[in-house]
Amino acid sequence: MDGVSLTKTRIRNGVWEGVLRADVAQPGIEVRLNEVVMPGLTLTPLPDRSGEWLVKVPIPAAVLSEGVQTFLIRARGTGETLAHFTIITGVAMEDDLRAEIDLLRAELDMLKRAFRRHCVETA
Repeated sequence: MDGVSLTKTRIRNGVWEGVLRADVAQPGIEVRLNEVVMPGLTLTPLPDRSGEWLVKVPIPAAVLSEGVQTFLIRARGTGETLAHFTIITGVAMEDDLRAEIDLLRAELDMLKRAFRRHCVETA
């Protein structure tokens, strides 16, 4: 989505927060974890700040398990990743490399789906 940016502000009380700047009336975004759309995302227009919304993403306790979970915040129409956040549980965080690999894996899965869709559409 051209003209759209999402900036993380904080994680507090199990809720990821950020500010979305967009030059559209109502941007469509979604949060995915392991290609499953996560419920509960809210967009609230910021008063006195045209084109900006407060984004809140609750982190459900049910999805937290041993290992690395990478949440992708994407534009609903295009699938473009606007932001991501990673939660590592159960093990000491020796290096952020595991989080980067998990993010790369999620992006590769998205590219594979887009390529397959392209092949079906052009065949």
